[in-house]
Amino acid sequence: MSDASTTHMISAYKDQASSPMFLSSLFRTPEENYYKSEKVEIDIERDDSDIAIAVSDLSVGPHHNEATRYVNKSFTPPILDEAGSVNAFEAIKRSPGRNPFEDPDFMGAVVERMFDIGGKLERMIRRTIELMSSQVLQSGTVTLVNSAGTSLYTLDFQPKATHFPTVSNDWGGGSDDKVADLLALARVIHRDGHKRPDQLIFGSTALTEFLTDTVIQGLLDNRRINLGIIDPKDGPEGAQYYGDVWIGPFRFEIWSYDAEYRHPQTGNMTPYLAADMVVMRASSGRLDLSFGAIPSVVPPDQRVVSYLPERMRMPGVGLDLTPNVWVTPNNRTMMLSVGTRPLPIPTAIDTFGALDTVQ
Repeated sequence: MSDASTTHMISAYKDQASSPMFLSSLFRTPEENYYKSEKVEIDIERDDSDIAIAVSDLSVGPHHNEATRYVNKSFTPPILDEAGSVNAFEAIKRSPGRNPFEDPDFMGAVVERMFDIGGKLERMIRRTIELMSSQVLQSGTVTLVNSAGTSLYTLDFQPKATHFPTVSNDWGGGSDDKVADLLALARVIHRDGHKRPDQLIFGSTALTEFLTDTVIQGLLDNRRINLGIIDPKDGPEGAQYYGDVWIGPFRFEIWSYDAEYRHPQTGNMTPYLAADMVVMRASSGRLDLSFGAIPSVVPPDQRVVSYLPERMRMPGVGLDLTPNVWVTPNNRTMMLSVGTRPLPIPTAIDTFGALDTVQ
């Protein structure tokens, strides 16, 4: 009931949880990585660091070599398909930020809420893609679980175990050797991947232990030789760039990443990159993020299809969405689903690894 007072409504504030994509942005998404088929395949050729063999006499002819062989890898991506709905009776209620004394615009209110739902579903999908990317970089295996903790999708890319070692002495325990730990992993990646690793991405605890280590500080504080510099700068959402450091013959960019997601089973906020982990990679090593479409028998409901395209490819962002919109037969509820079939693929699987700094 109105009284003699007056009220002015300012614009509504909508709190949206972030959906960082720092790790997934390390995976390339060219146009060819978007497809409609059930599976995705890739042929991989590998070379070895062989040297030319001397021959004893020209008359014996050249040393024979065969063409480099290749292997074919085939993967089936997981299906992400989230949905939401808006009932017509919700449209009669005041929308956030709207003047309560104006008659509601039913269609306008429904469309506005559908876009809100669509944005929420998109952010959920982005977080799952980031989680999958983080799992690839930390273990080479993707595992997606539901609220009961049941594994609904698992894919083991079968990386070399030597690329995912655990330290012999816990970092911060007093007898650790961080330089030796990192240098050993760098040499393994360089040998197997044929590329020089040049990027370190630290979990929160591992970063603290690294920066407070007296040996590391000595490298950074050398008065005669410039072996690195710490000059922190904000990076993409959840990531910070700290500078660079030389460890043996390898020059590394130093990054930290502390973004979190809500775990579907525990409900706890969980870091994408475990606090004690350090991801090491060669930035020139190829990683692919691929997307399969969600099939539909017929196009989305023509009464509302003008609001959404049939498929939303975003190669520059590293995202692909297949939306579907339909209205129930009684015209009282509008339904929206957003789906995709993403898969981060460690194409150059030997060009990265991860170090667990706690046993």
